[in-house]
Amino acid sequence: MSITDNALMAEKVARLREEISAAAKSAGRAPSDVLLCAVCKTRGADTVRESALLPVDLFGENHAQELCAHLESGAYLGKPVHFIGHLQTNKVKKVVGGADVIESADSVKLLLEINKEAEKRGITQDVFIEINAGREESKSGVFADALFSLCEEAEKLGRIRVRGLMTIPPASASPEDTRRYFAEIRELAFKAAEKGFKNADFRELSMGMTGSFTEAIKEGATIVRIGTGIYGPRYYPPKDE
Repeated sequence: MSITDNALMAEKVARLREEISAAAKSAGRAPSDVLLCAVCKTRGADTVRESALLPVDLFGENHAQELCAHLESGAYLGKPVHFIGHLQTNKVKKVVGGADVIESADSVKLLLEINKEAEKRGITQDVFIEINAGREESKSGVFADALFSLCEEAEKLGRIRVRGLMTIPPASASPEDTRRYFAEIRELAFKAAEKGFKNADFRELSMGMTGSFTEAIKEGATIVRIGTGIYGPRYYPPKDE
């Protein structure tokens, strides 16, 4: 990245921190209650390293290969990293222990694989349960009405700790509907906490992205995931024909 690009990224992060602070205060919350997750999908190690020098709290990775590469290069500069993409069971070995939190746990099968790998490594893996807020068949995530049964299964596993919920509302939703989805997830987390699952606390709510993070903060988000708002549009190199 050039000096100009770095300066622009710094300006964007500074602006985001101001907007996060304002949204939190308008909701009667402390700005420190909301963590800024830099979603670095497709970004190179140099770019990730430069952004780690800025006041971002953690990183979000969508692909196991990129997570491993950035960990190996030390690009995060010691800051936490969450795996936020759809996780296939055959990629679990690459993610468990590398990601501080796996935010996209959404099935018993996946939880079993995570638990199995965590047991091999002698660790306890923190996870969020991903909720498919819009009940979209094309998206991953468990439907809200299946959360409790999934948590009951997670409770049987000794190497998993459920720390919260994650969601991605439908892209086509209006700002009003998006905020309603966030409110529903907040209420769902409250109800789940009341159940008293022994290995879950539901304190974290990862919701809200570049176009919706202010609404998410007003509805209780503790982590907002920002990609293009920090790094700009993603570049996908053309595939070889």
